[in-house]
Amino acid sequence: MIASKGYAAQNSKSPLAPFSFDRREVGSNDVLIEIQFCGVCHSDLHQIRDEWGGAIYPMVPGHEIVGKISKVGAAVKKFKVGDLAGVGCFVDSCRTCSSCKAGNEQYCENGMIGTYNSYDKDGKTPTQGGYSNFIVVDENYTLRISDKLPLDAVAPLLCAGITTYSPLMHWKVGKGQKVAIVGLGGLGHMGVKLAVSLGADVTVVSTSPGKEKDALALGAHHFLVTTNKDAVKKARNSFDFVLDTVSGAHDLDLYLGMVKPDGAMVMVGLPPEALPIDAFSLIPKRKTLAGSMIGGIRETQEMLDYCAKHNIVSDIEVIAIKDIEAAYVRMVKGDVRYRFVIDMATL
Repeated sequence: MIASKGYAAQNSKSPLAPFSFDRREVGSNDVLIEIQFCGVCHSDLHQIRDEWGGAIYPMVPGHEIVGKISKVGAAVKKFKVGDLAGVGCFVDSCRTCSSCKAGNEQYCENGMIGTYNSYDKDGKTPTQGGYSNFIVVDENYTLRISDKLPLDAVAPLLCAGITTYSPLMHWKVGKGQKVAIVGLGGLGHMGVKLAVSLGADVTVVSTSPGKEKDALALGAHHFLVTTNKDAVKKARNSFDFVLDTVSGAHDLDLYLGMVKPDGAMVMVGLPPEALPIDAFSLIPKRKTLAGSMIGGIRETQEMLDYCAKHNIVSDIEVIAIKDIEAAYVRMVKGDVRYRFVIDMATL
């Protein structure tokens, strides 16, 4: 076993604190990554507080992981010692179901194995995440990271990047389309950057007038604040594609009203409670309401390569791991532009 250290929650009420644990030995198909940076995702907070149920403690969160490979297994072909590598939201899947065979491991019909708060394939060993110094991962679930981009700002691409990239690709967003990004947070700001890079005409839709300057600085062409009733009325039936990144309670019917006939609104945020919807928001103009969750390994690698080519990274604030609880408080308040990233050298 490989002695490791990190920060863990011992139960749903406890703050994160130093924690020592063991990683498995590097198997023939595994790589050992020395973690240099780990992004802080809102889902980390949801899971350590057991807000989605099924929490496994002690829990080391973190699924936006980047670092350098320090050891490879005997059969590894894709990586060598010294390579930069990343790990996203899952570290394995069944590999045999139709979703896995199609490269959509995130939708594994037998359940993907989460990077943390999950059980390894033996069904009894809890997985532990990236708020730690090392991680051991099968090479087939490890991502190549370009050295052309700042490593700390790449980390959030492993969740926030792929979560927004995947639906933009699936719904074939591109030139000539009008796109709305609902919410300007960790997900929303990546949605703006990616949609603009694809050539779409992009509007940020927000409840906060104060975010207009940031939205335009990120590349958005327009800004719509939902308290402006005239602007909302003008926007009805005007967008080909709406990407809903909001993770709190919000009015789905309001945003569906902005979708064109035959257009789509895709949810990538995860509100803690079910949201009501009026069938009349969908049926009269054949609108689609859908959801999307991260991406498979192949698509995540595609996203990383695309971002390296187009010089796209997350806007970040780097923190020491001892400040993680304060960062969570600020994150809940929306007081971060736009993603916290932990420098694991501070562990």
